[in-house]
Amino acid sequence: MKIKEDFVLRKVADSYVVVPVNKLTLDFNGIITLNETGAVLFEKMQKGTSREELIENLLAEYDVSPEKAAADVDKFIQKAKDADVLE
Repeated sequence: MKIKEDFVLRKVADSYVVVPVNKLTLDFNGIITLNETGAVLFEKMQKGTSREELIENLLAEYDVSPEKAAADVDKFIQKAKDADVLE
């Protein structure tokens, strides 16, 4: 799975925001705010990745159980689908 090319991630103060650029500015209204974990997942998905790789990344980056990492990844993927940011 991969994030559409016309979305960019930026750090603003202590938050992360995703904004549309280029032609998507006409179709997508608003911004998406992410926490640090969401930003890590978003960055990995910009390059293209699998669910399993995202879970492995969370396990390597944070002290969480495999079940918690999988649940967080599934929730993030669903929100990304709902926001229509996936290719």
